[in-house]
Formats: sequence, structure tokens, C-alpha cells
Amino acid sequence: MLKYVSVAEMRAVEQEADRLGLSYAQMMEHAGTNLGKLVDAELGPQTNRSALGLIGSGNNGGDTLVSLAYLAENGWKTVAYFVKERNVADPLVQRLIANGGIVVSNLEDEDLQKLHVALNQSEVVLDGVLGTGFQLPLKESIGKVLKSVKEIIRGKESPTYVVAVDCPSGVDCDSGQAADEVIPADLTVTMAAIKGGLLKFPAYPLCGRILIADIGLNESFPIWNQIKRYVIDADWVKTLLPKRSDNSHKGTFGTTFILAGCENFTGAAYLAGKAAYLAGCGLVTVGSVRSVYHSLAGEIPEATWLVLPDQEGYLSEKSLADILNRFDTVDAFLFGPGFGLHSSTSTLVAQLLESGGDVLTRCVVDADGLKLLAQHKDWQSKLPRHTILTPHPGEMSVLTGMSTKEIQSERVQIAERFASQWGHVVVLKGAFTVIADPDGCTAVNPIATSALAKAGSGDVLAGLIAGLLAQGLGAFEAAVIGVWVHAQAGLMAAKRVKTTRCVLASDVIKAIPQVFDELER
Repeated sequence: MLKYVSVAEMRAVEQEADRLGLSYAQMMEHAGTNLGKLVDAELGPQTNRSALGLIGSGNNGGDTLVSLAYLAENGWKTVAYFVKERNVADPLVQRLIANGGIVVSNLEDEDLQKLHVALNQSEVVLDGVLGTGFQLPLKESIGKVLKSVKEIIRGKESPTYVVAVDCPSGVDCDSGQAADEVIPADLTVTMAAIKGGLLKFPAYPLCGRILIADIGLNESFPIWNQIKRYVIDADWVKTLLPKRSDNSHKGTFGTTFILAGCENFTGAAYLAGKAAYLAGCGLVTVGSVRSVYHSLAGEIPEATWLVLPDQEGYLSEKSLADILNRFDTVDAFLFGPGFGLHSSTSTLVAQLLESGGDVLTRCVVDADGLKLLAQHKDWQSKLPRHTILTPHPGEMSVLTGMSTKEIQSERVQIAERFASQWGHVVVLKGAFTVIADPDGCTAVNPIATSALAKAGSGDVLAGLIAGLLAQGLGAFEAAVIGVWVHAQAGLMAAKRVKTTRCVLASDVIKAIPQVFDELER
């Protein structure tokens, strides 16, 4: 599992590891060698195997020198360009030279002509100038070199593949802020764990693809072991997916009860219900008003329906008895998509809350359901622990009383604080969706795409999570899978329609089977 850390956490981990026997030199050797292996494996077959390393005076420069030596040992032509002064007697430099690498210093290259020549002769650039400890502003002398590299690469006839070592130089790895001179990377190989600032803007698009290089850490180091923030990836999701036996029936995979929709918002019930089925749920029951039923019954022929009383087209408190009668056979309950904010539906939500944990077990609350919760005192304590709440920043603002700006400035910390305070799983949607469990684990989805910035996208996510929950998964695990699958479906939908602009929630629905197909191969 990929860990997600702050700069201070990573520094503390490394200090402890050094104290407990894994020296800084050993960590650098692991980091640089594994960086070199990744570069060789990823880029060796598609380039002329020529690499230029931009070398700083710190640990990132050391990692880059180790990787250049590894590449030189494996047949690459390598050049180390010292952007900041570094002692040529350094054993790392001497090892590179011994393996045929060339060393050039910026101090002997005031007009940057040697840099220009080296760049034109290299298809791969390793950016190892500045590391995770960098904070703005950028020094003028370094900025001059980085800016020149950007301009030279832009003017080259043949493409240059840029690999950022740990992070693109000039990026603040906590805040995500970036200097104008940052060289955009095609690939960022970050050491041991993903630094939080890499999954923030404006840093994120400057990182390209992000991979991890092992530096020798393991769970025997206490501080490292105590970090329970993770970045979701396909390998983790594969381990969480519920198994499917051929010796099964629809009851094997659970029943999801979805309370959704009103006369003005019919699509929410369809999107959530369809997604729950595509998540692998055995039976989906949709509870809604008659107008929604008439609009959608033929669109989801697999669903069973509970047609409920309405008031002015919205779910009425008179629905309560019919709803409660269904809970004997329900494995997961989702309410809120397309509810609207009518007073009659608010009263219904209040009545459901008063029914409490006796009926609302394994519950997901989404969309208007969240806004209606906020109208009722002590709503947090009336829901069963580990209810899954799926707010976007605006809904989180309603639930917490905080501004969306405050929420967006510290998304991980805000989600964790309220998950702990409320006792529920908080899925804070948006770019890099955060999933915080009240028991202390946090997952961050490493995806930001405008393909999901459309009405109905959240209904799809809520349905996916509920459908997974019905199959017996824990709340946190169901949310992790649902969020990851949803994001990947958005990316696949955008690829299919050839632009993020035109992706609809129904396109995301259509892509979900492809995501599961790739997971199950």
C-alpha cells in the first residue's frame, strides 16, 4: 500500500530509520538504484539510452548520482550537470566517472552552452536539483538554470522525457505551490511515499505520472508503521474486491435499498440504482415517488420498486412505514440522491434518524440527504457508527459550518477531523477525493479530472459504494473501491468520447464494467 506523508513525517521517518540502523547512505543507495531500475525499465526500450542528470547539493542530487551510475553500468550514456556546487571528490561522483559518466559544473558554464549541448544529446533528463524540503521563493541562480532547461527542451526537434527525482524541482511538497520555473515532468519517481503536495494544485499537473521507489523502509520502524494515510492504487483495490463464486445466487451478493429521487430530479435514482447493480450487488430496490417510477421503471428492468407517497412531487413523511417494512431484507441502504429539500422529505429524514441504528445499518448518505441531515440536531449520534457520508465541499460546508475555502485548503485534515468527531466514514469528494475512517485510516484517490465534474456523477459514486457495501465489505473498504472505480470510469469515459468536456454521468456508468474487467484480469 502506498503511503501518503507530509514533509515533516518523511523527515522524521528517515531520522528514525537512520537511528535504528538504516543509514542515510543506505537509503540513498536504495533510492538511487531503484530510480535507475525504473528509468531503465520504463525508458530504455524506447530511447537511445542517454540521460542527463541535473544535480543539486542535497540528497536528491545524491539519489540522482546513484541512479546515473546504475544507468552507466547498464550501458547508458550519462552526464551529470551540477546546478549547485558539489565536491568532485564525493564518492558518488567518482563512482559515476569510473563507470564512464561525464561531469559538468554550472560554475564553468556561465553562458549555459555546455548545458545546451548536453540537453541536445540526451533523450532523458533526471531533475534532481531540489527536494522535498524546498519552500518558495526559488533562488534566482537555480531559477535561471531551470528556466533555460525548459526553453531548450521546448525548442528541441526530438522529444525529451523528464523524470523528476522525488518531486519536480521548485515544488513545495506540502502546499503544492510551485515556482514558475518548474520543469514539467513526464514521470515523478518519489521516494518511499507520496508527498501530500504532489496531489495538490498547481503541483499535480507538473508531476506527470507518479511512481514510488523503495528506500529500504519497513513496518518495523515505529513512525513509518504508525502512518495510516494511503494513496489508492489498483493493487490495493484488487485485494479488497469481494470474491465471486459461481456457486451463488442473487442473495449471495446482497440487496441494496436506494431511497432517491423526486418529481424534479428523476435521474438520480436511475444512476444510483444502475451503479449499485454494476458494483456486483445481487438485488437493487429503488424507493421513490410515483412520477419517478413511471419515468424509470423500464430503464432499470432489473430493479424492484417501492412506490411511495409524495407531497408536491417530493418524498413524504407518510412513506416511513413502507420504508421500515423493507429493512428486514436489506444489506445496504442509500438515501439522499435527488431528494430535493422539501419540508416533507426533511420530516421523513428526521423520522428515519429517530428509528436510529435499529434500521439504518450499513448506510450511505449522499447529496440532498446530507443537507437534510444538517437540519436536525445531533444527527451524527442518531446514525449507526461507520455510516458513509459522501459530501462534496459545498455539502461538507453545510454539515460543518465551515467555508468551502477552509475545507478545500486542508481537505485531508478536515475529512479526518470530522470522521473522528462524528464516528462516520467521510468521503470528501472532488479532485483527490479523501476517504477518512473514524478508526484512523485515510485514503486519498490520486485522480483529478474534469470528466467527473457533471451533474449525476456523485449519484453514480453513491450507488457504487452502496452496491459494494451490500456484498459484505466494511464501510471504509467499500468507499475505497467505489471511489477508485468511479474515477477510473471517468478517465475511461473521457478517453472513449475523446474529451473530458463531453463526459456525462451515463458515460461513466457505461465505463464501469471495463474498470472491473481490468481489475479482475
